[in-house]
Amino acid sequence: MTPSLIRGRPRRGRSHISARVAHALLGVVAGVVWLVLPWMTINDDAPVAGARVSAAAPAEEESSGTDLVLPVAALVVVVVLAAYGSVRRIRRTRGRTTPAPAGTTHVGAYPSPAAAAPLAGLDERSRAALVGADNLLRAFREELVFAAAGSGPGELAPFAEAADAAEAELAAACAIRRRYDEGVPEEAAALAGVVGRCEEAERRLTAASESLRALRALDRDPAGALAAAETRFRELTARTAEAESGPPGSGDAVTGYIEPAKDSLVTATVHLNRTHQATASGRPGEAVQQLRAAETAISRADALVTAVTRLRATRTEAARLIPPALTGAEAELAPFRDGTTRGGETHARLLHADAVLAAVRQETTSGHPYDPLGVLRRIVHATVPLATGRAAVLGAAALLVARESLAAADDYVTVHREAVGAAARVRLSEARTTEDLPRADVLAREARDLAERDVRLRGHPA
Repeated sequence: MTPSLIRGRPRRGRSHISARVAHALLGVVAGVVWLVLPWMTINDDAPVAGARVSAAAPAEEESSGTDLVLPVAALVVVVVLAAYGSVRRIRRTRGRTTPAPAGTTHVGAYPSPAAAAPLAGLDERSRAALVGADNLLRAFREELVFAAAGSGPGELAPFAEAADAAEAELAAACAIRRRYDEGVPEEAAALAGVVGRCEEAERRLTAASESLRALRALDRDPAGALAAAETRFRELTARTAEAESGPPGSGDAVTGYIEPAKDSLVTATVHLNRTHQATASGRPGEAVQQLRAAETAISRADALVTAVTRLRATRTEAARLIPPALTGAEAELAPFRDGTTRGGETHARLLHADAVLAAVRQETTSGHPYDPLGVLRRIVHATVPLATGRAAVLGAAALLVARESLAAADDYVTVHREAVGAAARVRLSEARTTEDLPRADVLAREARDLAERDVRLRGHPA
């Protein structure tokens, strides 16, 4: 398409230039005629002798000189206008070296609605590419866990490397998408970059998945993989019962993990039974499909039960850190209490930190149940903007809080990935890459909120 458009343009340019040259030549001819006309119209009558001739000669010379001024001026004007028109046309021709895409028109500097349509389609395509690549990566890592039951670490090392490479591509795609959402120029180039990175990640994962299936020999003999899945299923059932009977936390999100975990175990039971039926009936393709569905359900239940155990351990550690964190916060704030910070942003932060610490002390000593992790988070976010590193315990507290937020958001996306859109995944990727721990905590919780919103809008995955 492009070469034909380029070949067509010079012919149109030559036709316009030819018209300009013709006009210029016509003006030149008119000027020449006008210039020569005085000589062509001189009176041919016989001259009168004597004094009459001598008296008329100066008048004729003066009249001839006057008659030449107007034609010469007109000729100069015509030539200048023709040259100016030709130069303008040549400059416009050189300026339009790239043909406009079909279907796009511009009024001034603003694209028409027809130009916005392809960009909108590319935007949606980039979102879908992010979701698809991230889901494929999560499924591949889950399958690696099941493959480890029948293969050694050396055999699985190339697959782990493929997963890491795909994750790096996906992280780069999320970074590009984040900059686009923040208003980066060259929108089409940015969105095309997102799609390209995601396609490369999917290419790596697809090739690795095929090799992994061949290593596991699921098509030939799924019996070994089925036995390994059932073993893990029984272990997970016992862990779920143990997690359910454990001590609940205050305002516990733990109870929100147990029920979905049990639902996933029921789903796994259904698919395991169907795998047995397909194997006995000689339908290996269906057996592999049902086995992978069972492994996915088991992985989700595992993520939820693991989250219960992790969350309880994190809250226990947070409760232990609250007293030293309060002491460390006071040490960090002490240099700002000398009265030199009256007014300004620093003074406002000091007042806010004092109010938060006072509220935390009252809450933790009231005798009522409270969320240790939430309390520790409040201490960290109130104090860190003024911290200078004197109290190392605040760094440990910030790390604990951020790590739990990241893990909780990641688990939620994994379990509900069919319903979670691109925005939550981009925010979660940013939380993983930032070195600012309080910001990582904020971004991870925002990612969790976005994922929960998607689930409410689209429904829980079947």
